[in-house]
Amino acid sequence: MTKALQLLEAFRQGGPNLGVSELARRAGIPKSTAFRLLAGLEHSGYIERVGTDYRISSLLFELGNRAHHCRPQGLRDLAMPYLSDLYVSTGNVVHLAILDGVDVVYLEKIHGHHAVETPTAVGGRMPAACVGLGKAIVAFSERSVAQRVVTAGLQRRTPYSIAEPWRFVNVLDRVRTNGIAFDHEEAALGLTCVAAPILVDGRAIAAISISGATTRFNHSANAARVRRAAGRISAEYIAATAP
Repeated sequence: MTKALQLLEAFRQGGPNLGVSELARRAGIPKSTAFRLLAGLEHSGYIERVGTDYRISSLLFELGNRAHHCRPQGLRDLAMPYLSDLYVSTGNVVHLAILDGVDVVYLEKIHGHHAVETPTAVGGRMPAACVGLGKAIVAFSERSVAQRVVTAGLQRRTPYSIAEPWRFVNVLDRVRTNGIAFDHEEAALGLTCVAAPILVDGRAIAAISISGATTRFNHSANAARVRRAAGRISAEYIAATAP
């Protein structure tokens, strides 16, 4: 079972189609073992054959959307109207994400035909310290979460990424004070982002953001919009999950 899960994990950073040799290498198992396990996963409907390669099946997509935050009346469902409003009012890319370990995982992304390119995808990950969403969540989490992110190492994705622990801690202090977090070309050059946490009892369960081209980004207006939307999502989520 563990090795089969390792094979499924191998698709996380690759694809969409991967051959048995590449999957075996990524999973760290012999090719013959990978071939046998892939046959079982294919028979169970978790993966599909594409010529001589393999890909994740729609069954895993269905299962993923049964996760707590993705269920009807879950966080993603409650947030969608507000995310849509932010996109309509700004024309910028809008995200919803949660924290998993030291990364953010994107639950939703809304963008248009002419939106700035972003290195994100629904179900994808980014290092929490590099993005506004991550800073917004970490700042309003237990102090041990920030320590975990620092201990894991702060990645320098661009020359503007925060790689020094003391700078990261100082940024988190400002986020707690202002209630919003910025990403100034730290995840991708030319891309600016502002994010706000979705809070329950003072702790972040997720965050939303607006991302746009640095040269056209209205920091103050977008900060006000994202803070207001996050507050409304928080209120709806608390009301929906109340006993």
